[in-house]
Amino acid sequence: MAYLYIKSIHLIFVVSWMAGLFYIVRLFIYHTEANEKPEQEKLVLQKQFQVMESKLWNIITTPAMILTVLSGTYMLIVNKLYLQSWMLVKLTFVIGLLIYHFKCQHIIKQLKRDIYSWSSTQLRIWNEIATIFLVTIVFIVILKSAMDWIYGLIGLILFAIIIMSAVKIYKYYRQKSS
Repeated sequence: MAYLYIKSIHLIFVVSWMAGLFYIVRLFIYHTEANEKPEQEKLVLQKQFQVMESKLWNIITTPAMILTVLSGTYMLIVNKLYLQSWMLVKLTFVIGLLIYHFKCQHIIKQLKRDIYSWSSTQLRIWNEIATIFLVTIVFIVILKSAMDWIYGLIGLILFAIIIMSAVKIYKYYRQKSS
């Protein structure tokens, strides 16, 4: 019974972690685009975005990541899932998601120091990478060993192309309407 509680906690905090990752990059986009505003408005917006980024990151996203990893590790050990090939593939993508998380943390630190090394378009593309990780991890967990890896890989590549194309199309229409 304890296992089911841990599994529930794991799912709740995966959702919270992903919500935080999706939203933090949106804040990065708005924070970066504030540079295009008049000076006074820019200063007010950027100060507010720094507060929002800090609270989101420190109160929601990072604690959710930690609880996701801890509960996932518990389930991994208790069920000896580390012996299954699908789990090793999933863990590879989870490590990728952790790297994504810490890269976002690095971006937060840069923005606090007024370093804008990413354009809003690059950040929009970066935002979609979290979606690709999420979709991939969910499909691996649900399909497990029944997954045909070749079709899964082709599907993932097509999904990534569609997501990235949508970002480019959105950019085109944004620039056209400006």
